[in-house]
Amino acid sequence: MRAVTPAEHLAFIRTQPSASFLQVPAWGPVKSEWQHESLGWFRPGADGEEMVGAALVLYRQLPKVKRYLAYLPEGPVIDWASFTDPDARLGDWLDPLSAYLKKKGAFGIRIGPPVVTRRWSAAQIKEGVSDPAVRRLDDIAPLERTPTGAAIVSQLHELGWQPQAAEGGFAAGQPQYNFHVPLTVDGRAKTEDEVLKSMNQLWRRNIKKAAKAGVEVTRGTRDDLAAFHELYVHTAERDHFTPRPLSYFQKMWDSLTPEEDDRFVLHLARHEGDLVAATISIRVGQHAWYSYGASSTEKRDVRGSNAVQWEMIRSALAAGATVYDMRGITDTLDADDPHVGLIQFKVGTGGEAVEYVGEWDLPINRPIYAAFQLYMKRR
Repeated sequence: MRAVTPAEHLAFIRTQPSASFLQVPAWGPVKSEWQHESLGWFRPGADGEEMVGAALVLYRQLPKVKRYLAYLPEGPVIDWASFTDPDARLGDWLDPLSAYLKKKGAFGIRIGPPVVTRRWSAAQIKEGVSDPAVRRLDDIAPLERTPTGAAIVSQLHELGWQPQAAEGGFAAGQPQYNFHVPLTVDGRAKTEDEVLKSMNQLWRRNIKKAAKAGVEVTRGTRDDLAAFHELYVHTAERDHFTPRPLSYFQKMWDSLTPEEDDRFVLHLARHEGDLVAATISIRVGQHAWYSYGASSTEKRDVRGSNAVQWEMIRSALAAGATVYDMRGITDTLDADDPHVGLIQFKVGTGGEAVEYVGEWDLPINRPIYAAFQLYMKRR
């Protein structure tokens, strides 16, 4: 294992079917409050050494001391599916990583394997929300338990890594529960009609309503980020969350757009000249994400949010993506929980809820790591 250049890192990412956008080299400069470094795993090949894994490592320094939390969000990028083989050892990958990061001054390491452990269908979720005896996804037997997820969890425990549990699936890092819209069936790409048919009647009606009302979705420029941000702040005030500053989205644009043409795309939905919804999508290989969204309170009846979501799904299909990722949800199915509205909106697409392995920590310097954990709890 050794440090690699951003160009080497990106070249490896381009050989993979997909990888998290949080693991592309361009993500490092976006997180300006962290230091960042690209790392690679190598093994002997026919023409010399061969790069077989990559990681974007973010370093968060502790106040006043040169000790760091080394964070690999939704990473590293290695062949996680290979660990269903009983002879494959995760330690062969993570041991050199921890040795390298220890030399760099890391007191602890946090990883987020992009590995799904369980899946629930849209029908199961809909039934769960209507059943008063069901309060969380855990109350429903999953549609699938993945062997890869089970193997990774088992080996991480054996290697001394600690799961970072979070109430409802949300943590200080990345969400453990996400919502996916599969874009393939029986090994082939779905058609737009097939994706539409998998949606519920309300979603299909709203998409048609937006088209009939004359809502137009266009691709925005960097200058349009200001209009997006104004609508995003409005959305934050209405929905009671803390918005990111405009400068954050400008950093995302400046860093991510040079990597690929549709790495970062701003979508704008307008009705009679008024901006009624705006979103940001990101794509790496066969994985497309709905990353940020905003909508106006006025003109909600023209269904700009549904129109812009449908355009992002269509763009993902055209790009050859196999999954449209609507990002985080909580695990609640309690009809009285205010968070249930989020999963109800997403479940209308006909997709599936997925649980990931989650984030795991390896304490290297246990006293400093314990102090860090205490500090984070007090924050």
